[in-house]
Amino acid sequence: MVRQATSTAAPGLAQPDWAAPWYRPWAATGREVWQAATASNVGVGAVAAALNAHAPPAVPVRFVSAAEVPADVAYEAFIARQRAVPTRDNGHDAFNGLAWLRFARTKARLNALQAAEIARDGVRATRGPVRDAATVFDENAVLLHAPDALWQALVARRWRELFGPLRPLWREARVLVFGHAALEKLVTPYKSITGHAWRVEPAFDPGGDLLALDEWLARDLSADKLAAKPFAPLPLLGVPGWWAGNEAPGFYDDAQVFRVARR
Repeated sequence: MVRQATSTAAPGLAQPDWAAPWYRPWAATGREVWQAATASNVGVGAVAAALNAHAPPAVPVRFVSAAEVPADVAYEAFIARQRAVPTRDNGHDAFNGLAWLRFARTKARLNALQAAEIARDGVRATRGPVRDAATVFDENAVLLHAPDALWQALVARRWRELFGPLRPLWREARVLVFGHAALEKLVTPYKSITGHAWRVEPAFDPGGDLLALDEWLARDLSADKLAAKPFAPLPLLGVPGWWAGNEAPGFYDDAQVFRVARR
């Protein structure tokens, strides 16, 4: 059962329930980073320091205070030029850093795509389709390896079929919440939290070594594929086995969460 999050001594850094199923891939490193950040005496920059201390050698960036970014420099361009990730002392940026620690190649690929768009078009009032989709992926992606029948029902938003007759197929599915904004929301879970599912071809163990998945995903992400936005909405507390409430009759009848597809 998921416990409600409690506050920590570090401002802005709530304590996740690392036993929750959506935190399984992040728990081992996450516990260490959160503990180091909340026990730190460095003040501002505690999260960046904790991430740097736990970063594997393969991580191609360091973490710095968000104050180091000049006002006229885009966040993504700063990372690309300085190989440094601006980090505030809050959960949003802590989860972002955690994603860098576990998915360094994927995060670097997303940053490269963003930086290339900025170099070509500059920073505009509205993002182009590639930057927009890359941001959606970075903030809210959910990696899903699933049987074809499950994926097709999800894309079509056939919710009753997806979580009814097809429910046994979820035992064959593998789900990993990648987006750091989605991970932050799940600290205090609520029914309407919805991720953008991205279909993953190779099978993976969410609690295991994710290096192969990181390598595949970095290759899979391209400007053209992102611009096509091949996402499918997935209300995260509807995933079987993730939330006791979804066993109750009528859980999936909530049309404000499980919305029909647009015509």
